[in-house]
Amino acid sequence: MRKFTKELFDYTGYDFSDYSQSSLNRRIQRIMILWKVENLEGLLQMLKNKPELISNFVHLLTVPYTSMFRDPTFFLSLRTYVIPYLRTFPLIRIWSAGCSTGEEAYSIAILLKEAGLLERALIYATDLNPFSLEIAKKGVYPLDYIKEYCGNYHKAGGLNGLSSYFTANYGHAVFDEELKGKIIFSTHNLVSDASFNSFQLILCRNVLIYFERVLQNKVIKLFHESLENSGFMGLGSKETLLFSDHLEYYKKIDDNKIWQKIS
Repeated sequence: MRKFTKELFDYTGYDFSDYSQSSLNRRIQRIMILWKVENLEGLLQMLKNKPELISNFVHLLTVPYTSMFRDPTFFLSLRTYVIPYLRTFPLIRIWSAGCSTGEEAYSIAILLKEAGLLERALIYATDLNPFSLEIAKKGVYPLDYIKEYCGNYHKAGGLNGLSSYFTANYGHAVFDEELKGKIIFSTHNLVSDASFNSFQLILCRNVLIYFERVLQNKVIKLFHESLENSGFMGLGSKETLLFSDHLEYYKKIDDNKIWQKIS
């Protein structure tokens, strides 16, 4: 696998060498079955012969499960601890890193709307995966998903009905332009790209679990450099700063993986 990831980087520029090997193995095996390729050499040769497949390969390799208001208690904690802090800023900047197909970004936009803060906020939602970003920009999701999203929204302390933020159209939920207008979707590679702004809140949930420890530390360093003093960082339910080189600069807010920068 190490040889494959090196050759893949040499050819495509995408570096997966520090991703969790077990996760990488599982995903590549699924791609090989889907594309009817017998071995890694054959997979690499296919990508070389058909470079138009590279974007699809990256999509299949990186897209994670996501949903709106995933882990509702996390969003309850944002309402309790983070929203009062954000109120103190004339311009609020939030980074949703590894945003996938955009559900988290729209969830944050709704949270800000209900707190009366959306008008002075910008949400930067980034991902490595261009296919996922195209879905995110449209803000259109199957109505089959909405029942789960509505349940999460209410458990997260939603003040209205989730349906007040989208229009049903031919089996899909089309989220409001007011929300889309406050989200900037763009490509960003956490492995190789630098900081691009300063933020009061950075969310990177259920992304670090796919990285080895060295790469986790590298990404946390990037977030540390991008986060304003006293700002907040939100991680996934199975992620932590406890083994990070930057632990001393943060205090844990509660049990929902929210950390505040103290120096």
